[in-house]
Amino acid sequence: MARRLEGKLVIATHNLGKLAEMRELLQHFGVDGVSARELNLPEPEETGETFVANAELKARAAAAGANLPALADDSGLCVEALEGAPGIYSARWAGPSRDFAVARKKVEQALLNVGARPPFKAHFVCILSLAFPDGETRSFEGKVFGELVFPPRGSLVFGYDPIFLPEGLTKTFGEMSLEEKHSIPSDGSPGLSHRARAFQAFARACVDNT
Repeated sequence: MARRLEGKLVIATHNLGKLAEMRELLQHFGVDGVSARELNLPEPEETGETFVANAELKARAAAAGANLPALADDSGLCVEALEGAPGIYSARWAGPSRDFAVARKKVEQALLNVGARPPFKAHFVCILSLAFPDGETRSFEGKVFGELVFPPRGSLVFGYDPIFLPEGLTKTFGEMSLEEKHSIPSDGSPGLSHRARAFQAFARACVDNT
């Protein structure tokens, strides 16, 4: 039987935008958490070569530092014409100041540099890793497919959201409220965002009240 989550959970991120999204999704499943920032845990260097490796190393570091179960997310934008870039380097494209307006411009320029033409097919990936203090770790994946649009659209300017248009929809993630973006149907069908889909998989395996 899969190990279930009990008691307090550490949300292993120092990114305030990601923390807000993860807290909202956890509350959907009746789970509350304290952030790594609030616990003054160090932010580990992301040295993995895959989303899974980076999510797991962040979760394990937080679980060991707090002696509590910890949930970490590693996610990014993968653009077909750029051979999957920025991928695991999605945050690094925003530079040391995490300026995603810069990152979005870099994506647009990279597409021009390779002579790509619309539609610019892309997908978001989210890996959630849950680690326990004894080192046991489980990971869950969510993906959402769509295309990129320029200029950016929407006032929710978190990450690459203003340039990502999910397949079959007319609004970018940047034009949606957090509630819209992370909507999870009551019938158990897939949520809208990559993070919502990863959380559904995590909750089915690890949360008792789902």
